[in-house]
Amino acid sequence: MKILQKEIRGRVALLTFNDPERRNVVSTELNEALLATFDELEADENIGAVVLTGAGRAFCAGAVLDDLLEAGQTQGGALPEIYAGFLRVAHSPLATVAAVNGAAVGAGMNMVLGCDLVIAGESARFDTRFLDIGLHPGGGHTWRLRNITDLATTKAMVLFGQILDGQQAAQRGVAWECVSDEDLIDVAVAHAARAAGHPRDLVARTKETLHAGAAVTESVASVQLELEPQQWSMQQPAFTEMIAKLKNRIAKKN
Repeated sequence: MKILQKEIRGRVALLTFNDPERRNVVSTELNEALLATFDELEADENIGAVVLTGAGRAFCAGAVLDDLLEAGQTQGGALPEIYAGFLRVAHSPLATVAAVNGAAVGAGMNMVLGCDLVIAGESARFDTRFLDIGLHPGGGHTWRLRNITDLATTKAMVLFGQILDGQQAAQRGVAWECVSDEDLIDVAVAHAARAAGHPRDLVARTKETLHAGAAVTESVASVQLELEPQQWSMQQPAFTEMIAKLKNRIAKKN
């Protein structure tokens, strides 16, 4: 049994965490599979986006508790090994979508937060859980959550243990939308296919700009941030060929 199943739908790779008996925990095996699979997908020019989901009744139930205990006793830190899988997702140049079925807990929430777009099923449950087990959040959890929702929601979830269902997550900005569990994968793949229809280099550079924009605080800097990559895009076939087609269409009308 593969711990990470892969299905190709057009230019979209659908990856399913496949450890349902353990509710798809962030294990060493899963992390290794994510690292290897993303290396493979990024090397494949036919793939433009990735959807992540979980087998069974949970998306991802967080880290293995014994791994957390061991990491806490290791000088120099084994925590980055636990983070490796979701950080590989977060740092990928490919467009990524989390199709959240059931619970996303702790490090499983980090797996969600590492994606570019979050689609929640009606069964979804977003649960940071860290403080409930006496653990400070890690892996950039508070930063990522704060970047997609407001401070009040972040505090409610992290400090006060508020768990959001799919509809609440969409209302609070943690998810883009909430759909039926039956439609979850098809909707997520459709969104992913839209992003995968763009040139991969353009998506990758746009993601870089979006992330870099978090540090920009004023108008002039925001213009400068986008200037070079926009000029680069104007020299690429996607833009030049589209302009040629538009000009040809206008000429025919005249």
